[in-house]
Amino acid sequence: MTIRSVTVCVLLLVGRGKAQTSQPEQNPNQKSEQEQQQKLPDEPKKQESENPVVLTKDAAAAGLKKARDWESGWIAGEYVGRNRKLVSPTREQREQIYLRQTLTTPEAYLKRMFAAAIDQARGVPYQWDDGWAGYAERFASREGQFIAANSLAALGNAELGYEVRYDQCKCHGLWPRTKHAFIRNLVTYDRSEEHLRPQLALYAGAFGGGAIATAWKPSPKNAYVNGGRAAAEQVGWGTLLNFFTEFSKEINRKQGVR
Repeated sequence: MTIRSVTVCVLLLVGRGKAQTSQPEQNPNQKSEQEQQQKLPDEPKKQESENPVVLTKDAAAAGLKKARDWESGWIAGEYVGRNRKLVSPTREQREQIYLRQTLTTPEAYLKRMFAAAIDQARGVPYQWDDGWAGYAERFASREGQFIAANSLAALGNAELGYEVRYDQCKCHGLWPRTKHAFIRNLVTYDRSEEHLRPQLALYAGAFGGGAIATAWKPSPKNAYVNGGRAAAEQVGWGTLLNFFTEFSKEINRKQGVR
């Protein structure tokens, strides 16, 4: 056998050994797919925890609890807790309070829905229907009157520097706290947050809102009568709201919310 033949045989043997020992390089995509396949047994647990029925049930329960929470702002609105110090709001804070009280929170509409339901039960104005169409008219009337009244009151309180939030009484007992809720509907603090002043802007706004509502109410077409009636209603509605705000914690406790 010649030297050339021996050389060829050696090269063939070396090449075959390399072919047997070498392995193809693994593609990164194939590696990630293999890892995902290894994690597949855990997927059913993830799907079970994200069951849409369970999530919907939990969300509904949380929403119902919040709706029952009288301290959340849905009913009580803007107020200062008994353990907090009154600080005169800035212009930006007044704007935020106005928007929350008037437009951007559920309580701004729930209260008008309740008032419209009372108007519906009383049948006033009598020119409007007793069905859903009549209720829609009464709600729209209440909402328009409230937006006008609250806008005028907010402008007046900002100009005077008066406090626009209710402050819970630092006293104890049913009668002292009820008395505080009634009096705070008639007076409020000035810019110093120490001296009480008559609620001029609040009742002027209520009068103005009632007068403006004359434009769409069927009867009576008397701005002074409608304005005076709205100002008188502010005494009752304002006191009732302050009462619920004052005792919101106790109401929550009775409901088992907190």
